Amino acid sequence: MAIKPLADRVVAKKDAAVEQTASGILLGEAKEKQNTAVVESIGPDVKNVKKGDRILYREYSATEVKLDSKDYLIIKEEDILATL
Repeated sequence: MAIKPLADRVVAKKDAAVEQTASGILLGEAKEKQNTAVVESIGPDVKNVKKGDRILYREYSATEVKLDSKDYLIIKEEDILATL
């Protein structure tokens, strides 16, 4: 079952947290939160992003949803800060 967002909403999958730095240092529990995700589907009123875009979103703006043991985020288009 796929989530079909309404209006100006975007459904995205959160990027995996970085476990290791480029120099090989392992990160623990105190690592910074990643606010990036990949767009899975878009609502009919979304104009500036498309499916497959990697986005940067506001920290507390996303609604987390778990469906079929997969985690998704539902984000309003206005809460997307940039595409990466």
